[in-house]
Amino acid sequence: MDKPLLNRVAVVTGASRGIGRAAALALAEAGAHVIALARTQGALESLDDEIRARGSSATLVPVNLKDFEALDRLGAAIHERWGKLDILLGNAGQLGELAPITHIDQPVWDEVMAVNVTANYRLIRSLDPLLRASDAGRAIFITSGAAHKHRAYWGVYSVSKAALEALVRTYAAETATTPVKTMLLNPGPLRTAMRRTAMPGEDPLTLKTPEDLAPHIVKLALPSWSETGKIYDFTQDGKVIEPQMPA
Repeated sequence: MDKPLLNRVAVVTGASRGIGRAAALALAEAGAHVIALARTQGALESLDDEIRARGSSATLVPVNLKDFEALDRLGAAIHERWGKLDILLGNAGQLGELAPITHIDQPVWDEVMAVNVTANYRLIRSLDPLLRASDAGRAIFITSGAAHKHRAYWGVYSVSKAALEALVRTYAAETATTPVKTMLLNPGPLRTAMRRTAMPGEDPLTLKTPEDLAPHIVKLALPSWSETGKIYDFTQDGKVIEPQMPA
């Protein structure tokens, strides 16, 4: 089928660049109407132009995800216009500062937790009724191996992604008897601005791109996707990992 997501509505956060932009374009090309969230109006307008060029449509929402009341209003607006939400991609994230935990200033810590954790909690809280109103609601959140590796100097990012995983897996458990399927997605190292900041000496041409990942996001968004509460690991060719308790 050429448009497997035809007539479906998708929210994508961090849609102006990197994984979010590639995902928004891929979801639109698959037929979804994309509600694109990002801070930069100009980048959103550029995305909209490309989506329209591919024969689909978008709604642009210039917003800072730390404006939690705006996320509540988003849910109300989607309810009024569509009455449901089929796909949520919680992609936006902050790296923060690579430094010893004892050197992380409180504003940096607060910023990372607000964007990586609290904003996703507020999105879930706002959009859950809409996902449940879909015949096949799909919620996908971008995680990282940092949630499990606990490397020195990655503390604030690592902690935020571990918290995100707990949040998402709890939500998956709470929707287990509904049509909503909730997945974590570990993209691994990709050619993104965040990766360049974290690894400035790395050759970006050795990395896969967000465009390589995007079809896998579409796969997780399909009504036919049946797994929930697990990690889809792009670094292992899309292996689905069941999180395990410590031995």
